[in-house]
Amino acid sequence: MAVTDLDSGSFDDFIKKGNSIVDFYADWCGPCQIMKPHFEKASKEMKDVKFGKVDVDANQDLAGRFQVMSIPTTIFFKDGEQVDRHSGALRESDIKEAVEKAF
Repeated sequence: MAVTDLDSGSFDDFIKKGNSIVDFYADWCGPCQIMKPHFEKASKEMKDVKFGKVDVDANQDLAGRFQVMSIPTTIFFKDGEQVDRHSGALRESDIKEAVEKAF
């Protein structure tokens, strides 16, 4: 499954139902660029989880709503409710481990 680009208009529908992971990132962020291929690879291998990403520069309202103070921040949602979050770049194995713990 591909990673879905999210914004204020699509975010709530995306996280509303099921298990989802959202990466809050910025294009200029070095650790975000390091994490990007790991996040994309995990999204292709984990079929029961939706993967999304939010550009914090273009969606400052969402970053503020979820109190994202540093990037990358990865937030895990189950049926619209935040169940876990991680700050800093994650490797593919870290993402898979966090998914097993969160869901």
